[in-house]
Amino acid sequence: MQYSQRLNLLYGIALHEMGGDAGSISVDDGDVQDAAHFLACYLTVKAIQLAERSPADERVENFDMLSVYQAYAMLVYTYLVLPLGDEGVQPDFQKTAVTIAKSLFVELSEDEWLEIIESGQHKYQLIGDAEAEHWMNYRQDLDKAVVAFVVAGTDENAPFSPEDILPIFGTMLSMLCEAFESL
Repeated sequence: MQYSQRLNLLYGIALHEMGGDAGSISVDDGDVQDAAHFLACYLTVKAIQLAERSPADERVENFDMLSVYQAYAMLVYTYLVLPLGDEGVQPDFQKTAVTIAKSLFVELSEDEWLEIIESGQHKYQLIGDAEAEHWMNYRQDLDKAVVAFVVAGTDENAPFSPEDILPIFGTMLSMLCEAFESL
């Protein structure tokens, strides 16, 4: 099974789990970018829930935290799409940033989306460019968690389930939130 097929399969499974119509998603012909967008948002929402965070409260009390969620989702997206380069699929990070912001923060205004996207992009860039060992380890651990989730969700012989991996995403988000809260 090609990696793009795995992402489309996971997309269908996650969409079905959330009560959506997964019948129109084709493992072979689905839009793998749509799959990656959805999965990045899905994993970010799950991470927010597992980290026991409240974006609704943070919107009022600490609006900048929403951009941390944006940066986190962009990191997850990055690790979801990196292997697609072997299949000739190139990510569109600008389109993805907008798609993720509008998906995660559907109730916000366009001005708020723009602020979240801009601040989230800055955080994403800081994390991506950081050479400190703890940030390098963070990126590697998040990459491993994404790969493990894809394997768990698409390989019936995997030694773990997607549900076993989800708490890692909550922990990784908590670490990121703590890092930006202390700045």
